[in-house]
Amino acid sequence: MSSVTNEEVGSTAQRERRKRILDATIALASKGGFDAVQMRAVAERADVALGTLYRYFPSKIHLLVSALGREFERANAGIEGRAIPGDTPHERVMWVLDQSSQGMQRNPKLTEALTRAFMFADGSVAQEIHVVGLQMTRALTRAMADPDTPYSDHEPTEDELAIAKVIGDVWLASLVQWVTGRADAADVNKSIDMAVKLLLR
Repeated sequence: MSSVTNEEVGSTAQRERRKRILDATIALASKGGFDAVQMRAVAERADVALGTLYRYFPSKIHLLVSALGREFERANAGIEGRAIPGDTPHERVMWVLDQSSQGMQRNPKLTEALTRAFMFADGSVAQEIHVVGLQMTRALTRAMADPDTPYSDHEPTEDELAIAKVIGDVWLASLVQWVTGRADAADVNKSIDMAVKLLLR
């Protein structure tokens, strides 16, 4: 069973309902992490029937991965139309990743919830995972592009798309290390920086 995507949510009321559900999910996760996000609690906070919530999001994992996708979408919207700092693709990509990392480190309980959901996601959550990947790829290929060319005019090459995917995978793997306490923020940043340098040299 797949969830109702943003594109499929046609009416204003449906889009608003979906927004309330994701807002409620993020609020609960920010306070109590992964375990605090219970479907009944989300439904009550979003003021929707439990059956309605399951129609939009068949499981807690669908819900949290969708919330992760929306967080990336918001981050992308925040840098649209502005120049990304940096003289090289490496510097610009690291700026984008640093912005994302700092935002997530400021809200560790939310980050723990979203990251755990991403780790647990299986094939039934492929649609939501795809949205997360698209948002990551968009941000990274924009950072790699010539800053003097409007991004709307830039068609990423196959190599750029492949590199963006690998960088995204490395960043998410590093985030898992931070969330699980296997690496601190400095170690995570060092690992990501090395990977980006090797991929973009």
